[in-house]
Amino acid sequence: MRVLYLFCHPLAESFHGALLQAALAGLERRRHEVDLLDLYAEGFDPVLGAAERRAYYDLGRNAASVLPYVERLRRAQALVVQFPTWSFGPPAILKGFLDRVLIPGVGFDLSEPGRVRPLLQHIEALVGIVTYGQSRLAAWRMGDPPRRLVTRYLRWFVAPRARVAFHALYRLNTAGEARRRGFLADVERALARL
Repeated sequence: MRVLYLFCHPLAESFHGALLQAALAGLERRRHEVDLLDLYAEGFDPVLGAAERRAYYDLGRNAASVLPYVERLRRAQALVVQFPTWSFGPPAILKGFLDRVLIPGVGFDLSEPGRVRPLLQHIEALVGIVTYGQSRLAAWRMGDPPRRLVTRYLRWFVAPRARVAFHALYRLNTAGEARRRGFLADVERALARL
């Protein structure tokens, strides 16, 4: 399976770096073809500028500035999104990626007025890997935007029968070594079953 792995953390030496290595090891065990898209390492510009916004509905021009990312997304059969929770949401660079890449003609079809249709029907599996500084209860009280981003928002774009999984480590800031290692092992096993 061709997996687009959307990694969103600026520090390779962080827990997220270790988490990425565990996830990639799991995917490697299944011999998946992985396209690692590291937003920070690739220097992705999350800003949707004026010219891009003006061309947003023009299918002949709207993807021009992000075409390499669009092509990578179109080749994917599975999408893995890994990010930390900052201010009860994803990092701004991830939000900017979604704003700039999931556009008309790529993420959805607006050709029939009043009927928006998702276009990422080739994606058969969607996985979210997220860490939180707070408890699950605190995240729930805030509406848990990261969980909703993966299990509702991104879920809408992909194939109706796509497998969706969400892996979360809450209270990362106070998690001991055993809990962190346990989560790494859980993620590796889960992605080995993808």
